[in-house]
Amino acid sequence: MKQLLVLSGKGGTGKTTIASAFIKLSKCRAYADCDVDAPNLHLVVNQSVQPRKSDYYGLPKAEIDQELCVQCDLCRQNCRFDAIDFDEKYSVDFYACEGCGVCQAVCPTDAIILNPAVAGELKLYSDDSVFSTAQLKMGSGTSGMLVTEVKKQLKDSVNDDNLTIIDGSPGIGCPVIASVSGVDMVLIVAEPSVSGISDMERIIITAIRFQTKIAVCINKYDLNFEKTREIENYCNEFKIPMVGKIPYDPLVVKAVNDGKCITEVDCVAGRVARGVFDETIKVFNNHNDESRR
Repeated sequence: MKQLLVLSGKGGTGKTTIASAFIKLSKCRAYADCDVDAPNLHLVVNQSVQPRKSDYYGLPKAEIDQELCVQCDLCRQNCRFDAIDFDEKYSVDFYACEGCGVCQAVCPTDAIILNPAVAGELKLYSDDSVFSTAQLKMGSGTSGMLVTEVKKQLKDSVNDDNLTIIDGSPGIGCPVIASVSGVDMVLIVAEPSVSGISDMERIIITAIRFQTKIAVCINKYDLNFEKTREIENYCNEFKIPMVGKIPYDPLVVKAVNDGKCITEVDCVAGRVARGVFDETIKVFNNHNDESRR
């Protein structure tokens, strides 16, 4: 399958709004929400069927058998995450434990076991289209691993080579790196602000290291024309395709609050987003044509 990933580098730029518009405009039959910490794409795409759910197991968690424990203190001394406490008896902090297994390795009486731990929930909607998503359990630190499972679940459910659209997560951490791996192109939704430009540059550097094709669109460009020009100049300098600029539109907020995609209502941002989609697909197709040569 051919994968287009939508990223932003920071939250609040309108990444999911653009991703949902692209899903509607492309009529793609397979898409995913890889923002597993706070998934919200399902609020807009309005699935009509109940998802198939399955537990996701991340890193295991240590547990101490009190009958075998001789209180030698080696586990606490060697735990680099300070996950082992002592108050009359030794116990493991479930949220602090990273499942590394050092405590088990140094225990002289085999009093420590590593138990599988549910770290989230995978969801797969499947009717006329396939939608893969997940919700990370609060306090779990395995978001990157869960994103990989979301993408694998989608890939295993799709048999054709048509376009797949993935809504990534903000930032440049583990879930973003897992999202970028293996995709054909990244569309970066940039915001004309100091932090927006800084985060855009960081996500571009991350994508370049994966040798992934990049394109940029600017959302709410008319809120700061100076910063918009700065983004355009940056893209021109590094020969990154600029696929469009979407104006700030108060009707977008109302559409999202109503659970609608911006291309489903009559608004300026929705009309402009159609042109951004067309330009993005041109860049996407040109890249795939070049890759086959």
